[in-house]
Amino acid sequence: MALNGKIAVVTGAALGIGKAITEILLQNGAKVALLDVNETAGKSLKEDLDKQYGQQRTLFLNCNVESEEQIKAAFQKTVETFGGIDILCNNAGILNEAEWEKTVSINLVAVIRVTYMALEHMNKLTGGRGGVIVNTASMAGLGPLLSCPVYTATKHGVVGFTRAMAAASAASGYGIRFNALCPAFVQTDLYASIYDRMGQFSQLAPQTKIVADKGVLNVSEAAEGLLELVTNETKNGAAFIVKCNEKKYMTFPVLS
Repeated sequence: MALNGKIAVVTGAALGIGKAITEILLQNGAKVALLDVNETAGKSLKEDLDKQYGQQRTLFLNCNVESEEQIKAAFQKTVETFGGIDILCNNAGILNEAEWEKTVSINLVAVIRVTYMALEHMNKLTGGRGGVIVNTASMAGLGPLLSCPVYTATKHGVVGFTRAMAAASAASGYGIRFNALCPAFVQTDLYASIYDRMGQFSQLAPQTKIVADKGVLNVSEAAEGLLELVTNETKNGAAFIVKCNEKKYMTFPVLS
């Protein structure tokens, strides 16, 4: 998919990986609706982007992905402003083992909710023009992060949901590709506070540090992985692993 003129929606767009995703999409010619619950950071980023790309290339919408009403309004505003939706990046996420129900709500339930609402605008069977949906998972979606079992569960869920939706889309003719981005540790606010958010598993922090010491990505490296999944039209149901000095697609067993 060539991105020039395409319309993208990015959740959790104001900071970290979401900010980097927004920037790389803009650099490649897309228009972007930035959804984030952090209004201050979102508006500040929008001002910066306006100076680089002009006011007509971006739209900031204060949106809590746990709110069906706010998501619906955000999609409607995006369509009214830009004329449709071609790309969805489900990127909003948290890590907090002490608040495990909220972690499940934002990391998994909201991904499903936002995806289903995006289908109303993107699905070719209901008048959409198709496109691609990329869900930010994690290496923890492919193997266990022992100090963060709930985070691990949500990211496994994201990978599984992505792959099943990809198969459903191909079988039904949605015209939408679904892929999962699986980065290793990325230098973000979430990573900076990880050792304070392990809850009852905080005693396992040293083991997590051993993994982190193997290398931490910068946000632009994660965003480059996103760009690969959006632009590579051969990929549907893929999980793309992004580690320091290594990028590769996950090979899954074939179930008979």
